[in-house]
Amino acid sequence: MTTVAAYAAPAADAPLTKTTIERREPGPLDVLIRIEYAGICHSDIHTARNEWGRTRYPLVPGHEIVGIVEAVGSDVTKHAVGDRVGVGCFVASCRECDACRAGAEQHCENRVTGTYNAIGSDGEVTQGGYSTHIVVTEHFVLRVPAGVDPAAAAPLLCAGITLYSPLRRYGAGPGTRVAIIGMGGLGHVGVKIAAALGAEVTVLGHSLSKKGDGLRFGAVDYRATSDPSVFKELRNRFDLILNTVSVNLDMDRYLSLLRLNGVLVELGLPEHPLTLRAFSLGANNRAVAGSSVGGIGETQEMLDFCAEHGIGAEIELISAEQINDAYDRVVASDVRYRFVIDAATI
Repeated sequence: MTTVAAYAAPAADAPLTKTTIERREPGPLDVLIRIEYAGICHSDIHTARNEWGRTRYPLVPGHEIVGIVEAVGSDVTKHAVGDRVGVGCFVASCRECDACRAGAEQHCENRVTGTYNAIGSDGEVTQGGYSTHIVVTEHFVLRVPAGVDPAAAAPLLCAGITLYSPLRRYGAGPGTRVAIIGMGGLGHVGVKIAAALGAEVTVLGHSLSKKGDGLRFGAVDYRATSDPSVFKELRNRFDLILNTVSVNLDMDRYLSLLRLNGVLVELGLPEHPLTLRAFSLGANNRAVAGSSVGGIGETQEMLDFCAEHGIGAEIELISAEQINDAYDRVVASDVRYRFVIDAATI
């Protein structure tokens, strides 16, 4: 075991503080990564504050990790010392079930192991990227291409793949109309990716405060849903709607915006169950779908696509001492659009 510096939440109502944690020595198939950047995801905050009711303390969050390979095990073939790599939302799966064999490790039938707050094969709680180093099995380590800024790439390991996966699954591209509900940490990346895929993109925000950004990121239209006339004007317009906000929306109103065989994909995690009328689905053969992140292969595809098109998250780079302030600012929606920790400050 190796002792490394980290920032951890000791309890639900306590700020994250500097500490040390133990990392295992790399095995034959392991990669030791010196972390350069770690993105702050809202799920980090939910987990650190035990808002989902299943946090194991002390907790080191962080599943948007970019760093440099410092050592590899004897059987590693995909990565070499000096490579820039990434680690996303999970670090292990059975790799034998139907989901894993299909490249959907995130849906492993025998339990996917989260990058933090999960129980690893050694029986210990996994600890995430708010640390100086991490050891991960090579299959779950991704190559970060040179065409994307490494700090701006960190949020792609969660936010990027969360949007890329449904956009690809439902055929976003030339000739399709895509709406993104909300343009925060998830939505702004979705606008960039959907536009790069060739879709006609509209942002549906509560207000027009981010309209300039939305158009700059590639949207062709930006509407304020606080204006009731928007739902009449955009009725039956979109092939695909991605909802990135974690509030309970009037699902029937948003479903009315879908054209024939259109799909609304729910990405946000609202507090209360979703409600809708069956008639809203029957009209135009509309569908509501869910989506998580993507498998390892699809995540690599996303990183390569983003590098090819110059796509990265819009970030505010912070020091480790600013983590607690950043948490409060995320909750207050006071960031455009993602915080990324400079791990050199840990």
